Amino acid sequence: MVSPATFLPVAERYHLMPIIDRWVVKNLLYFMSLHKIDNSHRDCIFTVNLSGASINDSHFLEFIEHQFACFEVPPQKICFEITETIAITNLDKAAKFIQSLKQVGCSFALDDFGKGMSSFSDLTNLPVDYLKINGMFIKKMEKDTVTQAIVEGIHHIGRAMNLKVIAEYIETESILNKVNSLGIDYGQGFYLDKPSALLFSV
Repeated sequence: MVSPATFLPVAERYHLMPIIDRWVVKNLLYFMSLHKIDNSHRDCIFTVNLSGASINDSHFLEFIEHQFACFEVPPQKICFEITETIAITNLDKAAKFIQSLKQVGCSFALDDFGKGMSSFSDLTNLPVDYLKINGMFIKKMEKDTVTQAIVEGIHHIGRAMNLKVIAEYIETESILNKVNSLGIDYGQGFYLDKPSALLFSV
């Protein structure tokens, strides 16, 4: 087993990320078709991280649409994620890409939010549905009142824009309790569940 932190930088260096993104999308939709996951599974949404290279790939949107048609999976069951850094690097292209996939029926999450200095001004130009607060803020906010204020600020802005807010790096019960006390919508982290293999057995 090789962690993403180990292989992703190598894949990026050798321009392999578009191939990996396509493999992930195709195999996830195949898995969903095997298990007949459709709109009747109301509480079930799968999120897929995308690389900056795929955002810049003019054929990637066509590929995604073809996969949805091939496996007959409702696009509403898929939420794509891009990091804030990728989004602000090419804001116009990212906004058009997100809008195109939303027209297909997918939702979108902005990952690692809070890293960029121009986060709040750029956010108004990105038609996302979810805001994922950078995990470093979540880890620090228990012992740092300034960091907690930043988290609260991000949460309030997300709410004002009718976005669902997600806290990353929930690794202890005390962090979960703090996130709950702030009224943040969703959480992600090892305390809630650890990564596991996607099994293709029917």
